[in-house]
Amino acid sequence: MWRFIKPNHRNLRLWQVGLLVLIFVLWHVTTKPGLIPPIVFENDQQAAFFFGEPLKVFGRVWAWFVVNGDIYQHLWVTLLETVLAFGIGTVLGLACGLWLALSPMAAAIADPYIKALNSMPRVILAPIFAVWFGLGIASKVALGVTLVFFIVFFNVYQGVKEVSPVVLANARMLGASQKQLLRHVYLPSATSWVFSSLHTSVGLAFVGAVVGEYLGSSRGVGYLILQAEGAFDINTVMAGILVLTVFALLLDGAVSRVEKRLMKWQPQMSETDKL
Repeated sequence: MWRFIKPNHRNLRLWQVGLLVLIFVLWHVTTKPGLIPPIVFENDQQAAFFFGEPLKVFGRVWAWFVVNGDIYQHLWVTLLETVLAFGIGTVLGLACGLWLALSPMAAAIADPYIKALNSMPRVILAPIFAVWFGLGIASKVALGVTLVFFIVFFNVYQGVKEVSPVVLANARMLGASQKQLLRHVYLPSATSWVFSSLHTSVGLAFVGAVVGEYLGSSRGVGYLILQAEGAFDINTVMAGILVLTVFALLLDGAVSRVEKRLMKWQPQMSETDKL
């Protein structure tokens, strides 16, 4: 009996779903007036005011997607901004990372500037991008690109730098050209680093889109959340956060599927080894 209860690779999904259900149950119990006596707050209404009520949050999501259907235009804008920022930032990070990793002198010249740009809190660039590119999609994409770029860049740069000197020497002895080295040695070495960075970059692309919508927009899920915050509607705020989280997980899952297809050459751990 214990083997069916103890977490393992067969019932892992069940445990994950169970934990999610437990979180929502605790959220409901602690915010529903009258279910438990107030501990932190002066009365049982304050918890619901600050954290929302899950049933009302799900009701808001249901109204958005089914009853009114008014979220689709906002969600489309946010997803478009996120995908564009993610794609452009990934391509630029990959190209610059490969270039500087293979050009030591250029890397030495650019090093202090890259470190300075990376240390800058890039969210403060949002108002500047709004002035440069307007309040449309372009300013949100630009902010997202700055967040994604450095994550991908440093991972690609490090991945190329860690190519085995023995492998490089053997490839050169066999007459491999620079293009062949790039295709068959450098890129495979950097691929695992790239995909590792992409899982983080998905969330940052969403951050760029939503922060940009906060500062100036008439569409997008970030705009809906901002309007709800202005009206102290915590349930709508939590509903927007929930929607963004689900779609970020879906994009991360898409990255994982692409990673599995492109990384077939890499030895895979069994589920038992992972656990």
